[in-house]
This record gives sequence, C-alpha cells and structure tokens, in this order.
Amino acid sequence: MNHKSYLALALPLTLSTVTTPLLGAVDTAVVGQLDNPAYIGGVAIGTVIFNTMYWLFGFLRISTSGFAAQAFGARDELQERLSFIRPFFIALLIGLMFLLLQNPIEYAALKLLNPESDVEALASSYFAIRIWGVPVTFVNYVILGWLMGMSRIKIAVMIQVLMNLVNIFLDLLFVQGFSWGVPGVAAATLIAESLALVIGIYVIAKSTSITFQSLSMAHILDTSALKKMLLVNQDLFVRTVCLLLVFNIFTYKSASFGTETLAANAVLIQIHYLMAYFFDGFSNASSILSGKAVGSQDYPLHRKTLSISAQWAVYTSIFLTVLYGLFHERIIQLFTNNQEVIAIAMTYSDWLLLFPISTSIGIIFYGIFTGATETAPVRKSMIFAFLFFLVVYFVSVPLLDNHGLWLAFIAFSAGRSIFLSFYVLKLKTSFAGLN
Repeated sequence: MNHKSYLALALPLTLSTVTTPLLGAVDTAVVGQLDNPAYIGGVAIGTVIFNTMYWLFGFLRISTSGFAAQAFGARDELQERLSFIRPFFIALLIGLMFLLLQNPIEYAALKLLNPESDVEALASSYFAIRIWGVPVTFVNYVILGWLMGMSRIKIAVMIQVLMNLVNIFLDLLFVQGFSWGVPGVAAATLIAESLALVIGIYVIAKSTSITFQSLSMAHILDTSALKKMLLVNQDLFVRTVCLLLVFNIFTYKSASFGTETLAANAVLIQIHYLMAYFFDGFSNASSILSGKAVGSQDYPLHRKTLSISAQWAVYTSIFLTVLYGLFHERIIQLFTNNQEVIAIAMTYSDWLLLFPISTSIGIIFYGIFTGATETAPVRKSMIFAFLFFLVVYFVSVPLLDNHGLWLAFIAFSAGRSIFLSFYVLKLKTSFAGLN
C-alpha cells in the first residue's frame, strides 16, 4: 500500500462522510435564511436530541465495518454474511424501542436542554416528525458499515450522496417553496433517510448472496461471536456517551447565553461537524485497512496503514485550517443572513482554527483501533478527554463566558488525540504478534 492507494480509498469515503453533517448543516442554513433566530435554535436543539440518539448507537456502523472488513480480509463468506445479519436485527430492535419511548425521550431532552419557550416549541415540532426515522437510520448505519467493510466504497458513497442531495432539494422545496418552516426541515430529512434505506436494502439483496435461509440460528446466536461484538459495542457506546455529554453540555450552556448566542454557536458547531467528518473519511479508510490487516494477518499492512494515517492527519489539518482561515466569514454567511448572529459567530470563529490540529490524530487513529476491533483504548482515552473537558469547563466558563466554553471544547478535542496516542505502541505490539 502507498499514498495513492490510501487516497483512492480515503477520498471517496471522505466525500461520503462529509455529506453526513450536511443533513444538519443544510437544515441550519435553510432556516437561517428566515427572519427569526429562534428557527435556528429550534433546529439546533432538535438536532442535538437526534445526534444524542444516533451517536449513542453509531457503533452499529463502526463495529459492523470492523467485523465485515476482518471477514473480508480472511475471505470467510459465512462471517461476511453474519457481520451484516447480527447488527441488522440489533439495529431494528433498538429503533423500535425508541419509537415506543418517544414521549418520555422528548420530555426529558427538552427539560434537560431547557431552551426558551419559542425555541422549545419549534424543537418539539421537529422531534415529532424525525422520531419516525430512528429505526431507518439505525438500519442505514448497518448497511453503510457493511458496504464499507466489504470495500464496496462506490456504492456506499452513491447512497450517501443521493440521500443528501434529496435532503437538500426537499429542504428548499418544503421551507422556501411551501413555507413549512421547521417541520418541513424535519420531513425532508425523514424522506431522504427512508430513500437511502430502500436503496441500501435493494443493493445488498441484488448484489450479494445474503439470505436468512442460508444462515442457521446457531450461527447467528453464536455465544463467543456475540460476546465479542457486544464488548466492542460496549466500548464504543461509552466513547459515544462521553462525546455526547460534551456536546449536550456545550448546547445547554450556549442556550443559557441567550437565543442569539445559541444560534451563533450552532452555526460554528455545524462548521466543526464538516471538519470532523472530513477527518472521518480518512478514519474510515484506516479502519478498513486495519480490519483487513487483522483478517489476513498482514502486519506490514497494519504498519504502513498507521504511518500513512498519521501523515494524512497532519496534511488534512493544515488544509482545513488554511481553508477556514481564509474563508471563515463567507462560510458563516452560508448558514445565516441574520446580522446579529453573524456578528456573534465571528467573535468566536477563531476557536475553530485550533480544531483541526487538535483533533486530527484522535479521529483518524480511532479508525485504526476500531478496524482492529481493539476498542478498550478508545473507551479509556475518551473518558480521560471528557474529564479534561470538565476541568477546563468549570474553570474557564465562569471567567470567560462563551470564550471559556469554546476553550473547554478545544481542550476536549486535543485530549482525544493526546490520550489515544498513548495506546498506539501497545496496538503495534499486539499486531506484531500476528506474525
């Protein structure tokens, strides 16, 4: 493997992953053109609620990708099938559980975030529509993760890009064309996600030999395999809990500074998501290669993947920092034309210049560990990063207000990279034992 082959994998995955935050970014940008900043706040609160649910179970995609990549590397057709079927049923069951519990979830979330009354009403209308897409999204995670793990990158990218293009079109149609406001934004996302599900199921059904009849319940319910999958998912779940606590604390504190500051922070966080998901494309490439290395017991492939991943973490950090530094004002204006929100966002925009370099290693090396299904270091490093965030938060926010909030966020981002890096040598040692 060389840089060219790594980029041939990473760039399509980057295109795919960058389209993911566009669902939230387009939602924010469309309502940002309306005259009341409460619309941005309503979508921001609603997005946080769904990000909480989706990110908590984002391990469905990540672990599916890791197990599928290992089965693909080992050329084990049975395990390739099982790496899809097992998480498929889990995703479906979890999604249905959320539908049954939608009322207490909405009540608890809005009480916890405590937005102003007009923002709360808009967030509630957003929630009432998008909640029906939860099972759809969870199954989509499994579909996307399996396609990526099986190196079916073009199909995965096509599904993601199509979903987001449909979402953009329907956002504009429903909000600007039909004047549906926040409910229109939620409906557009629900329809786009449902379309992606239908296409994903069709693609897998037509292009693979996966059938329920070809697998016995003994295979699906194999105790040792399920235990390993649950341990990996447990680690990734804890990691996601820490991540979501940071974002929910961030949004909660933003709301306490007023609707305009909440809206400004929401715009900047959407820009942050675009950066983070750009890194995530490289992380996914590293995860696939790492999984193949484990499945095929190819230590040189792992060693090369680790080296190239580290180099591209640096290159992408420089690229994103320069890009944002040159065009940050224009980028912010893409999300809202409210001059007060723009002015507040510009006041705090320089914090995002520190985000790429602080978080790049943490996100990209995350793929190395998850592809190898060595997820305990991911869990431990994220707990340390979260504790670091809390220390900085409680010290800096009382002194610096919203600047202190952003300082704590950047400290957390840096902590993700620093603490995960401590485990790289141990990972290299465990891989070396393959040969």
